[in-house]
Amino acid sequence: MVHDTTRYETCRRQICDSVRERIDLSREVDDAEIQDMIDELVVRLGRSHALSLEERQELGKSVFHSIRKMDVLQELVDCDDVTEIMINGTDNIFIEKAGRIYEWDKRFETREKLEDVIQQIVAKCNRVVNEASPIVDARLENGARVNIVLAPVALNGPIVTIRRFPDHPISMEDLLRFGSITRQAAEELEKLVVAGYNIFISGGTGSGKTTFLNALSHYIPKTERIITIEDSAELQLQGIPNLVRLETRNANTEGARAISIRDLIKSSLRMRPDRIIVGEVRGSEAIDMLQALNTGHDGSLSTGHANSSRDMLTRLETMVLMGMELPLAAVRRQIASGVDIIVHLGRLRDKSRRVLEIVEILGFEDGEIVTAPIYEFHENGEENGRVLGELVRVGDLTHKDKLMASGMDLEKKV
Repeated sequence: MVHDTTRYETCRRQICDSVRERIDLSREVDDAEIQDMIDELVVRLGRSHALSLEERQELGKSVFHSIRKMDVLQELVDCDDVTEIMINGTDNIFIEKAGRIYEWDKRFETREKLEDVIQQIVAKCNRVVNEASPIVDARLENGARVNIVLAPVALNGPIVTIRRFPDHPISMEDLLRFGSITRQAAEELEKLVVAGYNIFISGGTGSGKTTFLNALSHYIPKTERIITIEDSAELQLQGIPNLVRLETRNANTEGARAISIRDLIKSSLRMRPDRIIVGEVRGSEAIDMLQALNTGHDGSLSTGHANSSRDMLTRLETMVLMGMELPLAAVRRQIASGVDIIVHLGRLRDKSRRVLEIVEILGFEDGEIVTAPIYEFHENGEENGRVLGELVRVGDLTHKDKLMASGMDLEKKV
């Protein structure tokens, strides 16, 4: 909307200052009371500054967001089309929509206001960020993932990156509609999840690993006890009554020690889980995850960053060695024994997210982990900017013992 910026901003500052002066700090003031104050001032100042009805409505919303919400960010946080928000200090804000990045026409007026919003975000999820501890992962009330980096690490002001997830979890049916996976592959994965195969989801940044993990988790039998372990809680498991959600904690200035993913995995093993879901494995906790997979917690799920399924195995080896000095052969045996299936996701040049590989881990032979592809994505060209292709069945599942134990096979419907 086009309006006289100077006149509009003058009104906005006056209303913000007036409302803050009127708020009674000795008691709890609810949103409705704040909104009434704002409406009264908008009507009065709107007349004196000759603001249009549209400008007054925008002004009222903007002031409320500044006082009670996340200032200019609130509009983006509430927008379903925005998947990523990138705040580069007070310089600019970039957003991602439909896989493309755009510069937004608004920004924070002052560094102080941006820092206020940052402290508001971290306080709501019991985290701390300051110059002594300038990096933190947090989340918003709607489940969006937040990464914050402050000075002295960030040189051009506070940097905030927000990954928004859909308000309603994306199901496997949605992924089928998007063309991310074929019906046949989805049905086979459903059987593997129900039968208790340990599945690792790999992919690059923004390839949809968490979304796919959520979709797969819908296949977990509702009678089982599930424990989820995450750095910052963002999984959206639905319909599982016996669900325990665990989240890491940073150390704080009050003496509370950090609680890591390794700590949570070790503790979860004493909580009688049927399955353990680790949101993402990115470090030495890989050894604890593998030990859980190798001690009877069949059907567990996790994700990791990698460029291919083979690269995911190499990264797992490296992460295990970060946490414990073991012979490489022993590490590979642990991986081959613990992980049954790797589903590799990718983001193609048209920004679409697809399943590119489904690979079975066959075992350990001659010092190497042996794998065999079950599905591979075959590209068939391009049309109107959209990559054409299909996930093609290229092999059969070799280890069918868990399927048979659960009374299923891949050829029959679940």
